[in-house]
Amino acid sequence: MVAEEAFEFYLSRVVFKRHFAGFVFGLALFFCAPLLFGQIAPGRFNDLILEQVRQMPQGGSYSASSFATIRLQSAAHFESGKFFILPDAASPSYCSGATYLVFMKTIEALRARGSLDLDYATLESLMIRHQRDGEGIWGRWNANGPGTARLFHELSLGHNFDDFARAQPGDFMKIFWSPEVGRAEHGHSVIYLGMEKKAGLDYVRFWSSNIPSGYGEKSVPRSKIVRAIFSRLEAPENLSRAAKIPAVDSYLARLLSARSSYEEAKTKCGM
Repeated sequence: MVAEEAFEFYLSRVVFKRHFAGFVFGLALFFCAPLLFGQIAPGRFNDLILEQVRQMPQGGSYSASSFATIRLQSAAHFESGKFFILPDAASPSYCSGATYLVFMKTIEALRARGSLDLDYATLESLMIRHQRDGEGIWGRWNANGPGTARLFHELSLGHNFDDFARAQPGDFMKIFWSPEVGRAEHGHSVIYLGMEKKAGLDYVRFWSSNIPSGYGEKSVPRSKIVRAIFSRLEAPENLSRAAKIPAVDSYLARLLSARSSYEEAKTKCGM
């Protein structure tokens, strides 16, 4: 009888170990599958980004003039350790300025919640001044080519990818209307809102400052977008690395006057 009880106890231990091992394996697969199969993890901050979009004004007008940049500068202040972002002041507006204001509002919302701690120098580096293309944080974001994606890669702020199937509302997105990258490109900096069907066709929804009406949503046929690079915010705390990257990114700086290729853009953005 003792021998039978011992054997039953042994079997129960074996079964327990097998179930526990299966549980651990399943848990590991759940967390590691995005890495193993090349997928992008869901964005923790996408909902917060969309919340900032909903707080942005509607309309105004679109202009990429120097006056619009002056208005953009007046829309963001950094005083007493806090950002004061007044997007109504940034009218007329343009696309990269619109998405950058949402980015700054997201950073300030995280700081207000106590979820993000950045030193004074890092916060100062986020301000919009007279940075040329590729210079500093704003100069990278505002540059020709994959400015936002390049910044995300340099600072490890999140993943860059170009697969629409992986995109989620709240991802930052650079649209390329033509195959050109750099001097001759036609692009648009937006925040992705999702896909929809119109008359049986796939349409892409996004928010930005759009021609001619300024701030607001827009929907365009998927077929009009030649390429798109998505940037998902995942590690905003890595903005603290800003002091360690070159003052000017030479790749983005040259795109103002030189042509590049999409393959080079992918390489520079860690894709």
